[in-house]
Amino acid sequence: MSLGDEHEPSGGYGGTGQTRTRLPDADTYGATRRGPRSSSRGLVTVVGVVVLLIAAIAFANRGGDDSETSGSGNDRPETAATAPSGERPVKSKSAAGIPSGFAQDQEGAESAAANYAVALVSADILKPARRPEIVRQVFVGDRVAKLERNLDQVYDKAFLDKVGLDQNGVAPKGSTYVSRTMPVGTKVTEFSGNAATVEVWCTGVYGMTGERSQTPVANDWFTMTLGLRWTAGDWKVDSFSQKEGPAPVNGDNRVSPSEDISKAVEEFGGFTYAR
Repeated sequence: MSLGDEHEPSGGYGGTGQTRTRLPDADTYGATRRGPRSSSRGLVTVVGVVVLLIAAIAFANRGGDDSETSGSGNDRPETAATAPSGERPVKSKSAAGIPSGFAQDQEGAESAAANYAVALVSADILKPARRPEIVRQVFVGDRVAKLERNLDQVYDKAFLDKVGLDQNGVAPKGSTYVSRTMPVGTKVTEFSGNAATVEVWCTGVYGMTGERSQTPVANDWFTMTLGLRWTAGDWKVDSFSQKEGPAPVNGDNRVSPSEDISKAVEEFGGFTYAR
């Protein structure tokens, strides 16, 4: 499934850029245990609500470089080990709650890309009141105006209805909308003093809690490629794309009740990610 950003608007997700959501069995939250190769669980895991989120961002970002690979030949720097470096990730945090002040080196670019991936596939970006803050913090200045307009168009009432949110991006009473991304690792594929291309391998949990939810919370795996530019003393996103996986074999985990997922989201905070 390709969710690149070169397709043009068509009043929805038609044509070659069509996005589909496969609904799981109605008893997903009621089940106490599923086998490691359950077909209904596999559909939710592979497709997930994250497809809608990333597809919408990619649609709004159309016109950028959506190549799934970056650089070739001898220009690509040698891949570093993925162990933590011990460097302080950032010097400060922005008013939007997104880390800022990354170092102008490869580790700083990796840290920026990891933190920006978290922000771009978050529940907050679906909220009209929060979205402008995120876009202005994450993207280079000359991309902001267009992205704000496009994201407002993409995240319209029809989209929010599809994922179960109201016009303000708020979940129904008694439910919690979950969209939390966790970077697993980063890799620099191109780097110069003022530009970098970083791949971020991610997993995450996405969906709506609640016994009647048609999109119960599931996990997904994907890789985001972010083109970064050094501007105004920090790394900012100039372009990005995504692709599925790499995804491991699903474990034979016990499915948690909906209320346990809601409680976990409320009680467990996120991280500032560093190389």
